[in-house]
Amino acid sequence: MPPRAAAALSLSIATLIAASLPLFAFGRRILDVGDIGWMLAGPLGPDPVAYWIGWTYFRRSPWLVPPGLNPDWGLELGSSIFYVDAVPLLALSLKALQPWVEVQQYWGPWLVACAALQAAAAWWLIGRAIPNPLARGAGAVLFAAQPMLLNRMGGHFALAAHWLVLAALALAFRPPKGVLHRRVAWSALVAVASLTQAYFLAMVAALWAADLIDRARRGERALTILIDAVTGAALSAAALWAAGFFVLRGGYSPIGEGYGMTALDLLAPFDAVEWGRFLPELPTLRHWEHGGSYLGLGSLLVLAAGLVAVARGGPAWRPVLAHHAALLLALVGLLLFAIGNRPAIGGMILFEVPLPEPVRRVADLLRASERFVWPLAYTALFAAIAAIAARWGGQRAATLLLLAVPVQLADISVGLERQQSLVAGAPREPLARLVDPFWEEAARRYRTLRAVPAENFGAHWEALARFAVMHGLPTDAVYLSRVDGRLVARLRVEMAERLAAGRFEEATLYVLRDAETVALARAGYDPARDLLGCFDGMTVLAPGWFAPR
Repeated sequence: MPPRAAAALSLSIATLIAASLPLFAFGRRILDVGDIGWMLAGPLGPDPVAYWIGWTYFRRSPWLVPPGLNPDWGLELGSSIFYVDAVPLLALSLKALQPWVEVQQYWGPWLVACAALQAAAAWWLIGRAIPNPLARGAGAVLFAAQPMLLNRMGGHFALAAHWLVLAALALAFRPPKGVLHRRVAWSALVAVASLTQAYFLAMVAALWAADLIDRARRGERALTILIDAVTGAALSAAALWAAGFFVLRGGYSPIGEGYGMTALDLLAPFDAVEWGRFLPELPTLRHWEHGGSYLGLGSLLVLAAGLVAVARGGPAWRPVLAHHAALLLALVGLLLFAIGNRPAIGGMILFEVPLPEPVRRVADLLRASERFVWPLAYTALFAAIAAIAARWGGQRAATLLLLAVPVQLADISVGLERQQSLVAGAPREPLARLVDPFWEEAARRYRTLRAVPAENFGAHWEALARFAVMHGLPTDAVYLSRVDGRLVARLRVEMAERLAAGRFEEATLYVLRDAETVALARAGYDPARDLLGCFDGMTVLAPGWFAPR
């Protein structure tokens, strides 16, 4: 078979096998853009519910400036599609296509596409070190069969775009020929990362900056590097503006624990936990990110073989490390950020480094720090494959990878089966959370739904948001990735004053979340005119309920 045909065949087979993994995990129904039941049934957690609600509000709203604004979900909290974590690249594109295409959900096709792109990007990356088509194809499947990737598909859909990291590594290790090609490739990649997810933007930007530094070290013209940096930064800023990133002007308050509380345990890559069939579970940190850094038995065997290849006189690494010194430092820096200021091994925190408050506030923006091990993990796997090929040749490397793939798939099958059980039997249409007849009548009478006091991921947010979006009511009962804490505080004060004084907003229904708020409402409402009652376990203030109509 001609070399080009063999390469194309290995790429095609690898991408098909990779695309089949999310289909095996969730079933073919995820490709149906009208089927939202598998996302909203519950077992995948609250995130998919928030994605769908945010997207539904966004696609129904008129175009605003910037285009990513999504005010009906969040009201004064300044919501945009960026902070829904709903892949702004697709949300903006599909909203523009709405006159011709009606899409209820795009995350199922997105997961399949991400798996295929993961294999394609890995195939491209591995080709930087070994031309053998069998090795490239098998290696690409190994990269796609990673718990680091597949674990994110179980709820955090935007974080399935690991192919962005692989593409950045491929550009760094062997950039395209020609200044213009490099500029276009990097700028496009950074812009796409900006329209995908903030964590990937941080990773890709770090690798891009390291590549610029390495190019400067190798003597490339300073003006060329400056133009590349300005072009990429400008495109990224424009993409972020379009997605609505800059709408939060007073800070970015995360949900729950801050930086350091979801850090990488040094044993996490070896901890089979929920993703390994053959290796034992290790006593690593048990935060909500745990289990997502396991490499799989097949990958661990390849890494071990790579170490043996280096020990037995494999490739000379010093020239490679010198050529990519800044890239290596960036990878180490990302690893240190992943480990955090409380290094742990085997679940035991070794020590804690106090962080100055300004540093902590910045680190809190990317608080789920364990994720930053991904670039180094993929680089290590690529380096192991390159070392094996350099020491024993492409054919033997292909043989080893062809053996590693079924071991990897057999090992992670327990995790895929667990994901499969999460969506099996989910109804096509989601069930309503609020069943009292009051709500249907309220939907006809009111135009806005408020939850007081305002809070991101507050009590009853999901039931209220489902009700609101199904009836077309703007609401501040939200679950967003980040909110402006000062806006939340301001809104709390305003609503408390309104309730206490009985100055209710026109056609607005209030759900009261705590006893203090109920007491304020009792002081300000008119029992002859307003309804204060309890429905489906929630205290509701319905102004003007008893007024003549």
